[in-house]
Amino acid sequence: MFAMQLNAHHTPLVGIELPDPEPGPDEIRIRIGACGVCRTDLHVVDGELPHAKLPIIPGHEIVGRIDKLGSNVKGLSLGERVGVPWLGHTCGHCYYCTHGMENLCDHPLFTGFTKNGGYATMTVADARYAFPMGDKGEDKDLAPLLCAGLIGWRCLKKAGDGKKIGLYGFGAAAHIIIQVLRWQGREVYAFTSPGDTQKQDFARSLGATWAGGSDELPPEELDAVILFAPVGPLVPAGLKAIRKGGRVVCGGIHMSPIPSFSYDILWEEREIVSVANLTRADGLEFLKLAPEVGIKVTNTPYPLKNANKALDDLRHGRFDGAAVLIP
Repeated sequence: MFAMQLNAHHTPLVGIELPDPEPGPDEIRIRIGACGVCRTDLHVVDGELPHAKLPIIPGHEIVGRIDKLGSNVKGLSLGERVGVPWLGHTCGHCYYCTHGMENLCDHPLFTGFTKNGGYATMTVADARYAFPMGDKGEDKDLAPLLCAGLIGWRCLKKAGDGKKIGLYGFGAAAHIIIQVLRWQGREVYAFTSPGDTQKQDFARSLGATWAGGSDELPPEELDAVILFAPVGPLVPAGLKAIRKGGRVVCGGIHMSPIPSFSYDILWEEREIVSVANLTRADGLEFLKLAPEVGIKVTNTPYPLKNANKALDDLRHGRFDGAAVLIP
């Protein structure tokens, strides 16, 4: 198989030919049709997430078809299309796994971080953590749902049922979850990098009530805000944007340092919460909901060998929506 592999942090991925992987008893082998490019991949490449397994094949928004089954695998079949997300395995016996919080497992494996991911023509995955994807839609349009969509969904659940929701950072996750919010009849207030009129126009085209820079206050107090941009100073900005009793949801796996701020913007029972990973239940919920909502993913496809360019374009915000690698 061919893969784009990270050998050391802060270095470009390297194209490499590797032996085809063999699935273990509980695993499936997948011929990859598409793999989304996520900001978490940048955090892996940049060494901002500790304990990465190097060398590693990044990528955790994988869609493809099963071409080999492990001996213990039940309920999946050869040729079936599946999706593989960030959460690749949990221990099943720690406190969190036994209390419905497998996203916080003490001994997890993460796709494209501690086990090889989808920047390749082929991968293996734990069959219990792969989602059936059906036959409707193109691989490239489904791949971003496996992280941008799933994390957006978990963030939205944490944000609550308020009417007015702010989204800071209008990339892959925000452009998916705004469609859910509008389908639910809620108002969306989109915050982009100051002066990024392209992203602001994109947000309005998807139904945002208001779009402006992250250095601005919205025209009304918001019930909750979700921070998709991994920028620490957005935490106090979000607190200033919400009403009493409102909530700031930090959706990233990594964030730059949060500056000190005056207690008065947190007072009156405002809350700051974080989102970590996802559960398989989150995945099943969202993937069932997505066709009902009619989510349309805006994506920019790149050949697999151009993974470094895709990552660089993501870093500099050169496209709307999501980037997807096509083997």
